[in-house]
Amino acid sequence: MYTPKPKFSVVMPVFNVETYIGQAIDSVLAQSFTDFELIVVDDGGTDRSMDIACAYDDPRIRIVSQTNRGLAGARNTGIAASRGNYIALLDSDDCFHPDKLRLHYIHLEANPSIGVSYAGSRMIDAAGSPLSVAMQPKLRGIDAAHILCRNPVGNGSAAVLRRSAIEPVAVSDAKDFWRRCWFDENFRQSEDIEFWIRLSARHAVKFEGIEGLLTHYRIIPGALSANIVKQYLSWNRMLTKTEAYAPDLIAAHGATARAYQLRYLARRAVQLGDAQFARSLLSEALQLAPRMALAEPVKTGITGAAVLAANVLGTHRFRKLAAPYLKGAI
Repeated sequence: MYTPKPKFSVVMPVFNVETYIGQAIDSVLAQSFTDFELIVVDDGGTDRSMDIACAYDDPRIRIVSQTNRGLAGARNTGIAASRGNYIALLDSDDCFHPDKLRLHYIHLEANPSIGVSYAGSRMIDAAGSPLSVAMQPKLRGIDAAHILCRNPVGNGSAAVLRRSAIEPVAVSDAKDFWRRCWFDENFRQSEDIEFWIRLSARHAVKFEGIEGLLTHYRIIPGALSANIVKQYLSWNRMLTKTEAYAPDLIAAHGATARAYQLRYLARRAVQLGDAQFARSLLSEALQLAPRMALAEPVKTGITGAAVLAANVLGTHRFRKLAAPYLKGAI
């Protein structure tokens, strides 16, 4: 069904994802809730991604092209072009559960005070096969401190935004007054958590989740440990920006948030094959917030055991032995 003003706008940034974009588009077209538009934002890639997108014959698909601006810039372009009352974000290597839009529509229609609706995510591997772990976040009682420390939204394909809640947040681009921005385009990483915290801490936008694993979040191997460093530096920039408008939030929760982030990056370092780096990251996390081990003993204990085993056995041998039990979890 095509309407000039759909209930939903699905915004999908695209940059060199020819292997996965077809699955992402198919997951949107397969939605049980059909009153949507899919805005595919061509972010200046060089592979066959846009050829694949253009081959679809569905009037609900709209293609917008731009020179490369990164993920934040592509999302801004898509949001600016969108017409729906609700905006669902989907990265082009992820997929939606067939009922995702329907369930978020029910949630947001029934609760006008909620500005951001989200749900848990099923982890899938590069081939699209389910992994043995999932993101199952806290769903209610969410405040800025919880977003800062635990980021319940979890990933960039989980959130559904109420247009009226995010319109007041838009600012003009520094180089183009008429270009509107929601995500901060100075960030090439951590742009989503920066936006969630700003929505909550600065603009009092309410976040609430719903039951279910409604996003299929793809884990793609091949990143380098250097990317972990970049991710941490970008995350720290987010903390510095937040401190400028919410100093009390950072004073009260900044150290704890940093510890949780370091623990997460320690798990990523094990996954990427750098056991020694993982040990350093986890050690720093526990020094910053020793109570983390008491607050979340299972997750901290599993992370510690994985880091220790990887250092004793060697990462390659550890991953081979642990694969049947910890696939996707480290």
